[in-house]
Amino acid sequence: TSSDNGATWNMGWQQNYNSNGAWSVTQNIITADMGNSDVRFCIMYNGNSYNINDWFFDDIEVFTQENLDLSLSTIDMIPVMGAGSADIAFTVQNKGLTPVTNVVMTYQIDDQEAVEESFDVNIGSLESAQLSFTDNVVFLPGSYNITVTIVTVNGNVDDDPSNNSLTKTINVALGHTQRIPMIEHFSSSTCGPCVSVNTQMGNLTNNNPGKFTYTKYQMNWPGNGDPYYTAEGGVRRTFYGVNAVPNVVLEGTNLGATVVSQTQLDNAYNTPSFADVRGSFNVSGNSITVKVDFMAYYDMTVEKSFVTVNEKVTTGNVGTNGETSFHHVFMKFLTDTSGDDLNIPAGECQHFEWTQDMSATHVEEMSDLEVSAWIQDMASQEVLNSHFMYEYTDIHPYPVQNFAVESTGTAMNLTWNAPEGGNATGYNLYLYGELLEENMTETSYTYTGETGYYVFEVEALYPNDMTSVKMVRGIEFIYDDAVIENGESAYSIYPNPTNGNIMISGSNINLVEVYNICGQKVMSVEANSSNVNVNMSELTTGVYMVKIVDSNSNATVKKVVKK
Repeated sequence: TSSDNGATWNMGWQQNYNSNGAWSVTQNIITADMGNSDVRFCIMYNGNSYNINDWFFDDIEVFTQENLDLSLSTIDMIPVMGAGSADIAFTVQNKGLTPVTNVVMTYQIDDQEAVEESFDVNIGSLESAQLSFTDNVVFLPGSYNITVTIVTVNGNVDDDPSNNSLTKTINVALGHTQRIPMIEHFSSSTCGPCVSVNTQMGNLTNNNPGKFTYTKYQMNWPGNGDPYYTAEGGVRRTFYGVNAVPNVVLEGTNLGATVVSQTQLDNAYNTPSFADVRGSFNVSGNSITVKVDFMAYYDMTVEKSFVTVNEKVTTGNVGTNGETSFHHVFMKFLTDTSGDDLNIPAGECQHFEWTQDMSATHVEEMSDLEVSAWIQDMASQEVLNSHFMYEYTDIHPYPVQNFAVESTGTAMNLTWNAPEGGNATGYNLYLYGELLEENMTETSYTYTGETGYYVFEVEALYPNDMTSVKMVRGIEFIYDDAVIENGESAYSIYPNPTNGNIMISGSNINLVEVYNICGQKVMSVEANSSNVNVNMSELTTGVYMVKIVDSNSNATVKKVVKK
């Protein structure tokens, strides 16, 4: 730090680092400069820079410590998750001077009533802690705004309320599917260390058929570079910040000059995906025609799709490192390196088609091509799912059309139309991702179950074990025979459906409770009347069960639809 316009500098903090990585540093700086009217600070690197490609200081925050200041740093919920029970977790940081021993927090989901909880903690000055509300929340598929707020700290309102609240949008998916990890590999035929990585990656892929998608970009360095370098590959290199070869990227995460381990591949493969990809290609002369379907289990609006044409084995780009053949070599992006915008409602798919003349590329044999396709979150660089396209076929695995699920009160009727191409040999039907009916030829199905939320998927089957992306539908189902009518008096509810208030009429009403489709009680109204008004205007749209209890503890359950 300096307080004399940089004429002299006083050391406030220093730390030695000896490895790759990223570090988060929170440091209280105390030097002779503190307290003066003009204080400057400088952060610098000092050391041996051999083989260092990048170093930088980022996300610098400078603040003066208040006496009592707890900051809400993050809401620790993943932006896309599966339906079901989930923690409302968050991280707080004590930016004040006083240790924090108690904090009262609230969370609010959309416009629902806020839930408050008190936490006994021990957070010292500049320390952080992750906390979560005691009761989990059951989320049905959809989009939710979660607001978490600090109410009091140590029983008081803290000195800086501006950092006490955050809102985060989460998407709850209809279901999930198998993830096929995407490998992007940067290499060169003039790179000596690339030989070992190429060999090890070849062994990994040979031992894991069907568990990966692959595209390898040949670079134009070191030395004279690889003659199969393309500017499009260079754009991808810049996207990941690749400055040397070999360099391997798995699922959008840059692993550096190393190989994908079996454990890393297995972990990626076993992580559920909320998106899917299927497609096909065929070749005529020097032209390739590619058709791809991208499917989403949640409302996808900001992600992008990428498609590359690769050659499985090349031999014409031999350089100086002793290798004579190279695998999964990139040739061309479809449409281009920017990808294509995706706008897919939950449970639907988006279809793309391209015809590309490959005569201006490095393709050696048009009979030796493969096509990689993947979906990527451009902000986080995460690849959501990928797949090799079915090759050299005129049959495209189109998905079913007009998939619908309707409730009759005692059953769910599923219907769909045959795919656009009309070449499907049958259909697989899934419930909650588990196979319900295999290789059926009918385009309808009736399912009877108990009250609850159901997710169905239909997959079209094609020759040579080809399958389409699945079409997905969710339904809130109330089984009418489960309605208990053992009260002595009949009750009526109107209006139903309702935009807000409902009136319940009948004799001897003692208690009214409202439950959501997951069985959670969301409202309770005590009464001693024959007419009870229940205000449901704060509840989200959906199906609710209204339980009416009389003075003899007899219960009647009615279904109410909130519009």
